[in-house]
Amino acid sequence: MILAGISIYLSYVKPLLDCHLLRFILMKKMILSGLVAASLGILPALSHAQGCVAIRQFSGLGNAVGQGNILNQGEWNISANYRYFKSFRHFRGTHEEPNRIEDGTEVINHQHGLDINVSYAFTERIYGIVSLPFQYNERSSLYEHGRTERHTTYSKGFSDMRIGAGYWLLSGEKAKKGNTAIGLGLKFPTGDYAATSTFYNQGGEGLPEEKTVDQSIQLGDGGTGIILDFQGLWNIGGTNFWYYDGFYMLSPKETNGTPTNRRRENESIMSVPDQYAVRTGVFRSFEKIHGLGLSLGGRMEGIPVHDVIGGSEGFRRPGYIISVEPGVSYMKGNVTGTLNVPIALWRNRTQSVTDIENSTPDEVVHGDAAFADYLINFSLAWRIPKKVKEVFHSL
Repeated sequence: MILAGISIYLSYVKPLLDCHLLRFILMKKMILSGLVAASLGILPALSHAQGCVAIRQFSGLGNAVGQGNILNQGEWNISANYRYFKSFRHFRGTHEEPNRIEDGTEVINHQHGLDINVSYAFTERIYGIVSLPFQYNERSSLYEHGRTERHTTYSKGFSDMRIGAGYWLLSGEKAKKGNTAIGLGLKFPTGDYAATSTFYNQGGEGLPEEKTVDQSIQLGDGGTGIILDFQGLWNIGGTNFWYYDGFYMLSPKETNGTPTNRRRENESIMSVPDQYAVRTGVFRSFEKIHGLGLSLGGRMEGIPVHDVIGGSEGFRRPGYIISVEPGVSYMKGNVTGTLNVPIALWRNRTQSVTDIENSTPDEVVHGDAAFADYLINFSLAWRIPKKVKEVFHSL
């Protein structure tokens, strides 16, 4: 879809932009296009999950809306977001356990995600969004395969889709230097939340068995989520912009019925947890290199111990990651490419509800989780201006 869009842009739209009529139309929007460039460059990368703390990819909608959030009425934005990470560093609380790597007992997750997002501006202030996610995951471990040999389990396919809408708080002259939007969305349980793979050295005879994969590489969580999000962008002087965005996803459903293959009874079924993330930073565009932008910010994302609505029983790995997030973007016409690489500064696998329940005065139970050092986010977005569409219709 994105490649086809780029082809159309290069073959038809770009030559039209060279005509004097469209040059005149677009010249009147130079200030707005600067805000759009900043918006396209920094907001797409609200992607999530850096390890066994199973934060589903792109669980908020601000990331997808952000790729075309400053749209005029009747305009579209189509984007593709790719992310990758490798988690392997184990933490119990904030304490890293380096012996896991030294002993070769670490769990290694490789996760690839692709989101196809389509957003549309119904008015100057109201927009809608549909986000279609796909995943491919690998999980290598010893403990899941009899603790004698390292093997890999897999999951791949369509994940939990999201739809939503948002509203910009300011309009007209009030929004000249920036704006803030609030949004509401739904996450549907369209992804397989009981995906299976082959596990080796199982049972008394040590035969392979087909079982459900770990929660961290399940394609969905099996629950309908309510997404509350926000995003904003403000000019703070010259070509410098302050950005911020975040979300909280409420998951009323307590458990999804998927077995975890864990020994403790209260950890035998997977939980359906809430999720959250927030980002902020500064973006700068460069006049001498038109279309180039750099950003630097921070982000926090995680899974809480207790859900806001509904129960919190079942197995989950709560925790959070705080990262520094450098980024670079380049905008050519209506096509923007963005690369963001969040680097983890602080990782905390917090004590879960079942950890607390399983603890005794003599023994405190506190599970661990594997985290990544960094996350790679790459996005490609195609904004479809209404004026260009009107020219096509007149031809």
